[in-house]
Amino acid sequence: MSTRRELPLTATHLVRDNCLCLHVQRAARGLARRFDDVFRPLDLTHGQFSLLMSLNRPEPPTIGSVAALLAMDRTTLTAALKPLERRALVKVSIDKEDRRSRRLMITAAGRALLAKAFPLWRETHALIDRLITGCRPNDLRAALQKLS
Repeated sequence: MSTRRELPLTATHLVRDNCLCLHVQRAARGLARRFDDVFRPLDLTHGQFSLLMSLNRPEPPTIGSVAALLAMDRTTLTAALKPLERRALVKVSIDKEDRRSRRLMITAAGRALLAKAFPLWRETHALIDRLITGCRPNDLRAALQKLS
């Protein structure tokens, strides 16, 4: 006789149908695939696009500030930067005011790539906004921001 307690199938269905984490992860994977497909001709992933876009500012940000913006830990961000550095799209330099800190600078080649990628992002994003039904896309974005 088994002493193992088993959950009924109804519990599995309850999680399948109601788990926000599951549904957000599934949606995120679907969105990521869609953007990866769009950016593939540029040899760019959706994550690389977001990372490059986060560097598109007047002053080079620190690794810590970019990690916080992208909700990544510093180690993961450092690994994500490596292919962009190899392609000379990003330059990592020592912060002049705090030598322990690193600054991230998008290069001219990185800016040129972003200029090609942005219209693809805008077109794809407009299509996704049209696919969202049952709520306004801005309401969905606001709800997701509250969770992050």
